[in-house]
Amino acid sequence: MTHYLTPGRLEELKQELQELKLVKRAEVADRLKRAKELGDLSENVEYQEAREEQGQVEARIYEIEEMVKNASVIQPTGKQDQVRLGSTVVAERNGQEMKFRIVGSNETRPEAGQISNESPLGKAFLGHKSGDSVKVKTPSGETTYKIVGIE
Repeated sequence: MTHYLTPGRLEELKQELQELKLVKRAEVADRLKRAKELGDLSENVEYQEAREEQGQVEARIYEIEEMVKNASVIQPTGKQDQVRLGSTVVAERNGQEMKFRIVGSNETRPEAGQISNESPLGKAFLGHKSGDSVKVKTPSGETTYKIVGIE
């Protein structure tokens, strides 16, 4: 599965991976060692918690490694004639102007205007040009956005 990432997000993931491998793994191993020294592992809550945390850390390491391995970097480009992954869309709805940046699903932050290329709105914008009107089906009905500009 391809993971569409901006260069900044890819770098953040690589840093998180380094932190997990070099620091967090060692912390968990140390917790496990101390918990084992307490004796009976079957009733040792600290040991059970440390094992659980170890599983979570290893799962996150695997998840990030897969994302980095299958990353497709979204390169920022200049003026664009149509909306594509990485585009910033200036749109108008009901007289109100708003900006959306089309990003991969791993970077979605709607509160910051970053929407996934897989979201209904992101999908609707893709391939359209400045001046186009785009209809989007939402849970509350159909909404129309007019693309004012593409950055």
